Amino acid sequence: MRRGSASIAANPVLIGAATTLVIIVAVFLAYNANSGLPFVPTYELKTQVPSAAQLVKGNDVRIGGSRVGAVTDITPVTAKDGSVSALLTLKLETSVKPLPVDSTVLIRPRSALGLKYVEISKGTSSRGYDDGATIPLRNATPAPVELDQVLDTFDDKTRAASQSNLTEFGNGLAGRGPDLNRAIEELNPLLTNLVPVMQNLSDPRTKLGRLVTALGRTSSIIAPAAETQAALFANLDTTFRAFANVARPFLQDSITGGPPALDEAIKDFPQQRPFLANSEALFRELRPGVRALSTSAPVLADALEIGTPTLRRSVAFNNRLKPTFEALARFAEDPLVSLGVRDLKSTVTILAPTIAHLAPVQTVCNYATLWFRNVASLLSVGDANGTSQRFIIIATPQGPNNEGGPSSAPANGGVPGKQDNYLHTDPYPNTASPGQPKECEAGNEPFVVGKQVIGNSAGTQPAKTESTKPEQ
Repeated sequence: MRRGSASIAANPVLIGAATTLVIIVAVFLAYNANSGLPFVPTYELKTQVPSAAQLVKGNDVRIGGSRVGAVTDITPVTAKDGSVSALLTLKLETSVKPLPVDSTVLIRPRSALGLKYVEISKGTSSRGYDDGATIPLRNATPAPVELDQVLDTFDDKTRAASQSNLTEFGNGLAGRGPDLNRAIEELNPLLTNLVPVMQNLSDPRTKLGRLVTALGRTSSIIAPAAETQAALFANLDTTFRAFANVARPFLQDSITGGPPALDEAIKDFPQQRPFLANSEALFRELRPGVRALSTSAPVLADALEIGTPTLRRSVAFNNRLKPTFEALARFAEDPLVSLGVRDLKSTVTILAPTIAHLAPVQTVCNYATLWFRNVASLLSVGDANGTSQRFIIIATPQGPNNEGGPSSAPANGGVPGKQDNYLHTDPYPNTASPGQPKECEAGNEPFVVGKQVIGNSAGTQPAKTESTKPEQ
C-alpha cells in the first residue's frame, strides 16, 4: 500500500511557523518603512536649513503635497562666523532624481500639534543634484511664523494685560456709540484717500525700510535721554496750555495774517538781498571793533553814564557859544585873516627844521625844564634886603695858559703835582637831535683827569631824561 503525500495545511507546526515568519517580516517592514523599504533603490541628498526645530528623524519629505521620502539624519553645523544651522539627510525616491539645482527647501507644520515635514519646491533648471550632493543654505526658505509660536506669545503676563486692556477699552467706549458711528462714517473718505498714500509708501523708491531701520537706530541712541524727553513733553504741555489761552484772537489772527505776510516776504526779500549782502560785509568789517569792545565797553559805559547829564547841559552851553562861533565866522571871513594864516604857514615851514632840531633837547634830555630850574635856584631865599643872586667866587687854577688872564692857548697843563689846569669845554653838546648820536651829553660827559678835552666827549653818553626833582 503506497503512502499518499501530506498536505501543508494538515500540519499545524508548519502553519504556525509560516504565520510567525509573516508577522516578523511585516513588523520589520513597518519599522523600517520611514527609512525606506529594503532592497528598494533610493536617491540620497543632504540639505542645510537655518533651523530644524521640532523636526525629527522619519519626518516626511514632500513635493507638491506628495510624500517622496523621509528625513534619516539631523546634524548641527557651525559656520566660520559662529552661526549654527542644521544639516538634514534626505532619502528620496528615485522618481525625483535628479532634483534641479534651483529647488528650494522649507520646513512646514503638518498639524497644530507641532508635527513638521520638509517641503521641496522643484526648480526649473536643467542641471540637477547628484546622489549624495548637498543643497546649500541659500536654497532654504526661512520658516514662516507658526501657530504654536503665536500661541506661545500669550503667557500669563500677556493674558493679564490683555484682560486689563479689554476692560479699560470697554469702559472707554461705553456710551460713545454715536461718536463711533460718526467716526466710522468719516473713515470711508479717509481710507479712500489713504490708498494712494499707502501705494507711495510701499513703492521701493521711497526706501521706507531704511527709514524704519534708521528710526530704530535713532531710538536706541536717544534712549538714555528718555527722562529728559519726558520732561520736555511735560513742559510742552504747559506751553501748549498757555497757547490755548491765547488761541483766540492772537494766534488765530497770526495764522490768518500769515499767508499775506509770506506773500509779501516772497516779493520783498529778493529786493533786500543787496542790502543784506552789504550788511554782511559791514558786520564782517566790524568784527575787529566788536572784539575791541570787550575791553573798552566798561570805559564806554562810564562815558555814556557821565555824558548823559553833560548832554542835557550842552543845550544851554551851545546857546552861550553862539556869539563865539558867530565871531569866529566873521574872523574866518575877514580877508586879512587868510593873509595872516598864509604868513603863519610860512613861519611854521621855516621854523620846522629848527623845532625838529630842538625838540629832542626837551623830549629826550629835558634840558629846557632843567634850565628854568637852575635859573630859579640862582635866587636865594628872600631877607630884609630883598633877594640877591647866589654866587661863589671860584679861583682859577694856576699854571701856564690858565683861565685867570690872557693866554696863548687853551689851558693845557698845570703846576707840577697838580692836575687841575686843563680846559674841559663842550660848547655844542649832543642832544639826540637829527644827525647827532642818541645821547644827552651835556651834564653827563665824564671828566678826564690830566687831559685837555674840547668839544664832544669820546663815546656815547646815556640818552636819559634828567630829573627836575630837587635832590633830597
